[in-house]
Amino acid sequence: MMPFQFSINLDLELRRLLGGFEVVVPSSVIAELETVAAGRKGSEAKAALRLAARYRTYENEGSGDDAVLASAVELGAVLLTNDGGLRRRARRAGLQTICLRGKNHLEIV
Repeated sequence: MMPFQFSINLDLELRRLLGGFEVVVPSSVIAELETVAAGRKGSEAKAALRLAARYRTYENEGSGDDAVLASAVELGAVLLTNDGGLRRRARRAGLQTICLRGKNHLEIV
């Protein structure tokens, strides 16, 4: 939901960092957004679901950080997350990570 919370143009920022890329959204993330969309932060989650619909969905099993990390490892992907614990785990698994910096741009860390 970061693009909506901080007015980040995700595609432009990823192109700036990576050049060519394909965004892939794990199905477990879609499921989590659907759950959140029904709750208090529903409007941001609904916007995130509309954004996610523009990208390829990667069918994965499980939920939460474990499922996201397993998917990124399987794909050899760069992982976009602001979760510090997930970033550390991804780096230990040999993955690059991207996160929000200064509330206005993304950075490879």
